[in-house]
Amino acid sequence: MNFFVPLLFIALGAYLVGSFPTGYLAGLCCGIDIRLHGSGNIGATNVMRVLNKKWGYSVFAIDFLKGWFPVFIAMLWSSSVPISPHSAPGAIAALAALLGHSFPIWLQFRGGKGISTSAGIIVGMFPGSFLFCVGSWILFFMITRYVSIASIVASIMLPTTVILFYLCGHLFHDWPLWLTGDWLSVVLSLLMGGLVLWRHRGNMKRLLAGTEPRFKSKNPKK
Repeated sequence: MNFFVPLLFIALGAYLVGSFPTGYLAGLCCGIDIRLHGSGNIGATNVMRVLNKKWGYSVFAIDFLKGWFPVFIAMLWSSSVPISPHSAPGAIAALAALLGHSFPIWLQFRGGKGISTSAGIIVGMFPGSFLFCVGSWILFFMITRYVSIASIVASIMLPTTVILFYLCGHLFHDWPLWLTGDWLSVVLSLLMGGLVLWRHRGNMKRLLAGTEPRFKSKNPKK
């Protein structure tokens, strides 16, 4: 059976869902272009800094769903067809959604850094890694108050845990299937972690230079 056409539709659909410019639209609702304020990023962190927590949490929730929903639909379809590897539709949807968020066609390919959308993808594709990624993010954020450091650590934690679960699945026959994943899941986790790290290259330079701002939310009058 030829799966090229449905996989192409999954990729295009996931990219369009991922490219929905949530943070940019939140800024417009408050009468500003979020790209001209704060860090200039359209992600939830900058929205929270420039606007307020309500808008920041709303942007995070929608960006999270932008990652989870395409993966959920793709894996639902995958369970009904004899495709190998089983994770292929979900992996394509995940990567396309993340690329859509990071490089939206509507904003001249200048999007967010992918943390919120990656979180949704992890829930859909790597549920066993989710608590490790979230836990490491919270821990390093609380210690440093740098969102960038927390995000960088979480992006490294993702492929690390996926690879460990994959190896455990081969070493222990009674290892839960939903934790194990397959070789494509490992590749996807490496690509996701690499993309997030690359999108944070500016933050890394500022951290080394000592100019990276610590997180402080704003309580505006808007």
